[in-house]
Amino acid sequence: MDRHVSRGYTFGMKTAVSIPDDVFKKAERLAKRAKRSRSDVFAAALREYVARHAPEEVTEAMNRVCEEIGGTQDKFVNAAGRRLLESTEW
Repeated sequence: MDRHVSRGYTFGMKTAVSIPDDVFKKAERLAKRAKRSRSDVFAAALREYVARHAPEEVTEAMNRVCEEIGGTQDKFVNAAGRRLLESTEW
C-alpha cells in the first residue's frame, strides 16, 4: 500500500460547519439509503449548489464545447436552433 494513502482516509479540505438538526438528520438518512458517506453527500450537495449559483461556469463550459465541435453552416439547423432558443424561457 502507498505510504501516502491510508485506508479510510478522505483527502480534501476539512472544515466545521453548523447545520440545522433537521437538515443533518435528512442528510444522514440519505447517506445510509444511498450507501454513501456523509461527507460524500454533503460534498455533492454543495457542488450542486455552487453549480446552480455560478451560471457563468455553465456558459463557459458550453462555449468550450461549441469551440471544440465547431459551428455548423447548415441553414436549417441554425434556424431551428434559433427558434428553439427564442421560445425557451430563461
